[in-house]
Amino acid sequence: MRSDLAKVLHRAGGRTLLEHVIRACRPLKAAQLLVVVGHQAEEVGAVAEDLDAQAILQKPQRGTGHAIQVARAAIRKSAKFALVVPGDAPLLRTESLSALIETHRRGEAAATVLSAELADPTDYGRIVRDSEGRVEAIVEEKAATPEQRAIREVNSSIYCFTLEKLWPALAALRPNNAHHELYLTDVIALLRQRSERVLVQVAGDANEILGCNTRASLADVDRIFRARKAAEMMAAGATIYLPETVVIDPEVTIGPDTVIEPCVQLLGETRIGARCKIQTGSVLHDVRVDDDVIVGAHCVATASHLHAKATIGPFSRLRPGADIRSGAHIGNFVEVKKSVVHEGAKAMHLTYLGDASVGRGSNIGAGTITCNYDGAGKYRTTIGERVFIGSDTALVAPIRVGDGAYVAAGSTLTENVPADALALARGRQVNKPGWARVRRKEMEAAKHEPKGRAGNKGSRQPKRGAKLRTKRGGAKKAARRTNARTVTRRRAKSRGARR
Repeated sequence: MRSDLAKVLHRAGGRTLLEHVIRACRPLKAAQLLVVVGHQAEEVGAVAEDLDAQAILQKPQRGTGHAIQVARAAIRKSAKFALVVPGDAPLLRTESLSALIETHRRGEAAATVLSAELADPTDYGRIVRDSEGRVEAIVEEKAATPEQRAIREVNSSIYCFTLEKLWPALAALRPNNAHHELYLTDVIALLRQRSERVLVQVAGDANEILGCNTRASLADVDRIFRARKAAEMMAAGATIYLPETVVIDPEVTIGPDTVIEPCVQLLGETRIGARCKIQTGSVLHDVRVDDDVIVGAHCVATASHLHAKATIGPFSRLRPGADIRSGAHIGNFVEVKKSVVHEGAKAMHLTYLGDASVGRGSNIGAGTITCNYDGAGKYRTTIGERVFIGSDTALVAPIRVGDGAYVAAGSTLTENVPADALALARGRQVNKPGWARVRRKEMEAAKHEPKGRAGNKGSRQPKRGAKLRTKRGGAKKAARRTNARTVTRRRAKSRGARR
């Protein structure tokens, strides 16, 4: 694997390899579920114990036969049978394991091997049968003859043993190999030498025995898991376009008549209701989506809730705690974190809503920001019902905007706004008549000055705040009169608003 991570902790199909194997075994309701751990034992053991399996430490690690010897001390004396499964065979199905156990019990065998026929059996041990079709031995590829390598039936390393037959054979194992290890495959030959019955159960789906020894095989296994899950969801009534491009984790559910477009990822415990539409490129992780929801293209949502008939996207981001209520709209380049956007409210463009509540029917203009963090703590913004927030507004939390209030565009609010009030919080506009015309003339004149004078103290650059003279003598007075009228009108409007 070329990895610092233990092989069985690599992920495929939304889970670690070990978790897939344990989950396949749990429905069998065995008296004990034991996981023999060695490399990165603490990390691997933690995964096992989270799934109610008991971790058994193998130290030193001296092969698969030695692993069973180590596990023997933990196996109850009353146990009659043992199912042995490798930790890197994630595609195993419970049904196949159950059939293996049934074949073993019905055949009164000492051992039963799960095998499969592969088009390319490279790297797998071959099942060698005698003239009557009985298992004679399992031969590893490196020890196989050319005739044996041509055999397509391979060992899965999955066995069912009768314990009273297994223990004497295990005790007779010898490390007669290049690695000086005890191999469980050698037990099969020992049992045959003792005239014990060894049976074979051929897997119905050869993919089930696939192990993961390389990154390429890990990718193959992941692809098979995704195809299985997509087929399951389509059989339940969902439409999935280009299912080979869609990633759906095992715990995800999708309601009938929901449409999933290409390149969508549905991860974790995402739940999607009926008649929804999830458009191209969207990624939902642990998201609850109720009925009739539209998720536009390229949205990213995590640990959020979209209520019935809500709409988000395209290019929306919902961070943990986003709660988008029925009929609400979250548009392009809008980010919502730990906030409730109530029924019918809209935030359609370029907005950040963090630690906020947006009341029913309110409209949040483009470029609005809830300033919820002061470098030390987070503070809430509460926006009432039917509020209009103008574009490019900054709401400095903690702050409340009352029901029906109107906030003018470009405002930076630091104080609460009463219900039905107009809030205006921006600098006054100042117009300087003729300034631009004079500036252009001065810049043009500067181009024609001698090179030696360019950029010196004598160059005519207007000073900041300087009063510019124009050819028309009354320009300054006219400007003052215009500004005075503007201020008077603003004061009149302000008095009208207060009334």
